[in-house]
Amino acid sequence: MTNREATKSKNTDQPAKYLEAKKYFSGFKLAHDTYNAISCASDGNIYYILSSESIESGGRFYVYKPRENKIEFIGDLTELCREKYLKAIPQGKSHVEFYEKNGKLYFSTHVGFYELIDGMDRLPENPPAGYEKYPGGHILSYDLITREVENLLLVPGGEGIVSMTMDKERGHIYGITWPTGRFIHFDLQTKAFHDIGLVSGLGEAGTPGKDFRTLCRSLFVDPRSGKVYFSTAEGDIYWYDAQQKTLTAEEEVNLRLDYFGLYDPTQPGSMAYNWRKIFWHEPEGVAYGIHGNSGYLFRFDPLKKNIEIVERIVSEPSRKSGMFDQFSYGYLGFELCKENDTIYYLTGGPIYKNGKLVRGVEKIAKGAAKGLENLHLVTFHIVSKHYFDHGPVLYPDGSIPTYVNSIAIGKDGYIYTLARWEHEGKIIQDLIKIKNPLQ
Repeated sequence: MTNREATKSKNTDQPAKYLEAKKYFSGFKLAHDTYNAISCASDGNIYYILSSESIESGGRFYVYKPRENKIEFIGDLTELCREKYLKAIPQGKSHVEFYEKNGKLYFSTHVGFYELIDGMDRLPENPPAGYEKYPGGHILSYDLITREVENLLLVPGGEGIVSMTMDKERGHIYGITWPTGRFIHFDLQTKAFHDIGLVSGLGEAGTPGKDFRTLCRSLFVDPRSGKVYFSTAEGDIYWYDAQQKTLTAEEEVNLRLDYFGLYDPTQPGSMAYNWRKIFWHEPEGVAYGIHGNSGYLFRFDPLKKNIEIVERIVSEPSRKSGMFDQFSYGYLGFELCKENDTIYYLTGGPIYKNGKLVRGVEKIAKGAAKGLENLHLVTFHIVSKHYFDHGPVLYPDGSIPTYVNSIAIGKDGYIYTLARWEHEGKIIQDLIKIKNPLQ
């Protein structure tokens, strides 16, 4: 099934009750699949980045203003990084959420143009004629008042930044580079940069069956200690001490749990034992995470050094059928709404056509969809442990938002994400919004 067929397909057994998604065209006809890069800021606006696969254009930074129902273009990532003059592979993506501190949003950039090497998307080694190699990812800030973008750091080594988090209290930014997987630390106050080294084999630059390892896409900070945590494909949990500049593996707890499934961490095509997304829950002093394909919500206590399985929060049809999500890495649209202490999760749901379950391919060699499935909104109230599937999300014409791997909970009663849809005969990925059923 082609991407266009997957996007335009409709559920012939469409349920009577569903959530409707409203589309917004931002003006970028090259917009491609975006991961994580959308957040609601303190001003109530929705900030997001649309990715680009083009050698000629970088990803694009936008803001949607709900009060005015208006989208404004902020800038091309390559130009914001002051690299337009380089004639190099552009800054095609941001792969991270926005982190707000003192009226500024902090985020990072990533490569979006790849070279197919040994059947896999790799960091280009042979750029097209006239172009230089990718210069490396940047850490940027955006001032909510002045709209000024500051280029804080170019990461040495020519790699993108695939995951990032921020210790807002102490002013430290942490990340993992792609493709080799180096842990990096940037001090906002002193501007000191530290490259701590490889975290898992040779990351996604490695050879399948040997030193290949899928890299963690989500990190979190324990605000009490300042320790930052991430997972590995082998299921180990590491923490970093900013004072000592050391990485330490947890010895008493790991993610190699039967409920998550069985994986060969040396093979591409899944997140293996990595958590897919994780966040800190201040009231309990623990982290809540989701494991990708299996969809199990778990609770990680860094002090007690234990993991507790909480619930399987995939869609109701997935729970009934026993199926894993069709997106091979699992979904990133996983966020806590602090106002109602509820987890919002945009996940997949199997499709039935003419009463029969539609199945995808058994195996895939990268992070992509194994087959078509519905998009569902699931909520989980942490205190009461109340799980609820609000049903599939559909466009007005009955087609399905696909490749959804982001979420922002607006202050205006809407949930925002980035999804594929057809614009003027071409499939793009752009902003959509869904009425928040809990407001």
